[in-house]
Amino acid sequence: MTHMPDASQFLIPRGFRFGAAKAGLKKSGRTDFALIVADQPASAAAAFTANRVTAAPLIVDKAHLRATGSRVRVAAINAGNANCAAGEPGLAAARATCAAAAHIFGCKPEEVFPSSTGIIGVPLPAEKLIAALPALAESLSSEFDHFQQVAQAILTTDTIEKTAFARLEIGGPDGTSQEVRIAALGKGSGMIHPQLVPHATMLIYVLTDAAIEPVVLDAYLRAAIEVSFNRISVDGDTSTNDTVLLLASGSSGAVVGPNHVEFAAALTQVCTSLARQVVADGEGITHVVELHIEGAATDADALKVAKAIAHSPLVKTAWAGADPNWGRLIAAVGYSGAEIDPERIDIWFGSLPICRNGGRAPDFDEAAAHTYIAQPEFSIAIQLHQGPGACVFWTTDLTVEYIHINADYSS
Repeated sequence: MTHMPDASQFLIPRGFRFGAAKAGLKKSGRTDFALIVADQPASAAAAFTANRVTAAPLIVDKAHLRATGSRVRVAAINAGNANCAAGEPGLAAARATCAAAAHIFGCKPEEVFPSSTGIIGVPLPAEKLIAALPALAESLSSEFDHFQQVAQAILTTDTIEKTAFARLEIGGPDGTSQEVRIAALGKGSGMIHPQLVPHATMLIYVLTDAAIEPVVLDAYLRAAIEVSFNRISVDGDTSTNDTVLLLASGSSGAVVGPNHVEFAAALTQVCTSLARQVVADGEGITHVVELHIEGAATDADALKVAKAIAHSPLVKTAWAGADPNWGRLIAAVGYSGAEIDPERIDIWFGSLPICRNGGRAPDFDEAAAHTYIAQPEFSIAIQLHQGPGACVFWTTDLTVEYIHINADYSS
């Protein structure tokens, strides 16, 4: 059985240690360099941005995973500098950080997984990270407060750290069961429209103490992110640095093979929780919107409709003003590229009928609709009557505060 623990039950997966330090990258002077260290090389699976402008650490990560057969000993994460669009010096900085971490932890440089988030186009002063490494390595702990330190250190424009937890019992061949823990932390607030592939930045680190081979772990990750991180958008911008890393230490002793339904469900639950936390902390947002697209010709068509709506400035600004202007929604459906019949589209705000058969619903109540979408969180359902395709997607409104945050970000 899967459990999402309350605050008194936070259980960190065994086999990992954590720590954070001030390396001097953030102008605020806050912690900006964090480590997640596995006691032994952990099985790894990762997904990265689809943006063709890719940050240096992602290039290094892909090479390192190939070299080690997807094993990671150290995740080294810095905030305050994206180490992107920095040319060969950016790659050299990432590799130098990996070499220094490998020396301290007695592993291969290829077993270090670097990540960066922050401003693009500014050289990364790797010497600051390298100088902070020895003391940081000495401070590592497996306790919850150190896990939380990492969650705080990697933030940029985020207003709050983002974490999620689950635990479940895995039955063994002898009839006994063993507890498996899953914990995740991440950051993301702006520049959020992840398009993660094999397929400000979103960085996600998911840890488990189950024993899972990399190829199996990869299949679990792909399935989980498709219905979580690939179903969110704040502003429609796909970052150069988006990364999701899943590590399995094996320290619980519980072996998880392919197609384990309960483990897959727990992992998806954790990923969905983090994805929704990212949306809820969107830059300047005042509304979180859950879109239910149903009756599409295919799931892919449903996703096209959801993204057209989620990326429409007209729709998003209407939500910011709690304006029940459903005409903007139906216009976005029309240009989404999905197969539609304009005279068979139905729309609801929560349980309120808004549009029926492509026109204003006979019982449409504008005042009630306004009151409903004035709430901080609300849902919109759209029925296309074309087939079995469906998706759930989470997005936000677009406010003046978003403009202020991003107009002033680099200064």
